Amino acid sequence: MNERIKQLLNQAGIYQPDRFDAIDGSNQMEKFAELIVEECAKVCDLYAMPDGTSETAIILAYAIRRKFGVEE
Repeated sequence: MNERIKQLLNQAGIYQPDRFDAIDGSNQMEKFAELIVEECAKVCDLYAMPDGTSETAIILAYAIRRKFGVEE
């Protein structure tokens, strides 16, 4: 799990490394976090050109995914 995602889950009080790393709860939390990151990256698509391209939107979506370690 990406360190930044771990930090955010910990801040929310739903991630305790000693409790969840060894059980399936960690995988579910990671998947949930990845889905949120993907939704945020997709917001960039709203600002794309009518043909679906925009250099700025593409760069921002990539930056969001990269920061949180989520592959497209």
